[in-house]
Amino acid sequence: MQTKHTAGDATSPSSTKPSNQGDSSVPADASAVISTGGLEAMPTRRADLSTQCVHAGERRQKDSGSITTPIYTAATFTFESTDDLMRFVNGDEQREEYGRYGNPNERSVEAKIAALEKCEEAIVYGSGMSAIVGLLMTKLSAGDEIVFFDQCYHRSREFCAKHLSRFGVVTRQVTTGDYDAMEAAINRNTKMLVSESPTNPHLSVIDLEKFAAVGKANEVETLIDATLATPYNMNPTEYGIDYVLHSATKYLGGHNDLLAGVICGRSEQLEAVRSMRGILGNISSPHNLYLLERGLKTFELRMQRQNENGLRIAEFLESHPRVERVYYPGLKSHPTHAIAAAQMRGFGGLITFTIRDADWKQTANVVDAARIPRIAPSLGGVESLIEQPLVMSYFHCTPEDRVRFGIADNMIRMSCGIENGDDLIADLEQALSV
Repeated sequence: MQTKHTAGDATSPSSTKPSNQGDSSVPADASAVISTGGLEAMPTRRADLSTQCVHAGERRQKDSGSITTPIYTAATFTFESTDDLMRFVNGDEQREEYGRYGNPNERSVEAKIAALEKCEEAIVYGSGMSAIVGLLMTKLSAGDEIVFFDQCYHRSREFCAKHLSRFGVVTRQVTTGDYDAMEAAINRNTKMLVSESPTNPHLSVIDLEKFAAVGKANEVETLIDATLATPYNMNPTEYGIDYVLHSATKYLGGHNDLLAGVICGRSEQLEAVRSMRGILGNISSPHNLYLLERGLKTFELRMQRQNENGLRIAEFLESHPRVERVYYPGLKSHPTHAIAAAQMRGFGGLITFTIRDADWKQTANVVDAARIPRIAPSLGGVESLIEQPLVMSYFHCTPEDRVRFGIADNMIRMSCGIENGDDLIADLEQALSV
């Protein structure tokens, strides 16, 4: 596997700092939009990720001199004259027509995310699930097949296996990381390969070069849900992945106050996807888009702390006698650590661990005893969250399905926020003593 990024010595919190943030190159299409933010005034170097977080995708001079992008709560956009309308219809002028097809807040956020993901284009949706549904509904027809790695968000699995099947689309699942099995599952009807990286909740990291190579060798498109990695820690298109999915609700928004999703990729491949979104109406509200743009401005700063907290807490948990196992790609004990160290600049703030010799109730006691993390689903926000997957997400699954999905009764998932790391460790120490 060709090494593109080096995470450094995973035993040190400083190792989570990306090694190439000063070389955040941007595709020509995205940089044309970014240039309106004034970044073209830096001819001697490319804009660093932190600068892009603040300025990419925004016009340097906005309406009424506002430094932030105003919230455009317009359902429709007017034209001065028929000649004005004809310039738009003929493609001579880029502007908005109707809220379901686009909004200035949306365009600004999309250009910013495309720059961070080093892609030509990004399309924002009302949620992460609506983003993957929008892509698959556009790309798949009756008789088509997709191949999934089996470690994945349970709602993604449910949509593909239960609902896409009603429209004649077949979903095949193979063991995560088994590229030979994935290739063997491909046939002439296969249209897409799908995986998360890292996966939820076991945090397995996919060898993106191998994954992309399987797709290209069989002329099948590839999709990576990189929500847990974020553009700060990994850019899948650098490895030849066709589509990158994010639940922007998580790290991109970063404050647990909005729902949004995004699909990133090449403009040509996304043209039909954007058109379908205009038909289905899976859009985000102007206020949500404003919040997402605001959250993106501090994205790099938040990720630095969450990477640091994630690694420190994973190391603490791994050394604790009450903890049976820790799933975190930054630990050398993780089965995919070598891949993570080669591909990722940092390892994120999500940690999954199991309590030694504990049943589900004893595990719940540990969750209840934590004082700083709140009990809730989701991840990636500034507040730390904690949950027991058995109860939160898999309670209605059969015991056999939970075993098949790798969900143990004594499993806890924690999303580290930006609180002080020493405080989080002290809180976990007391919670594990119950």
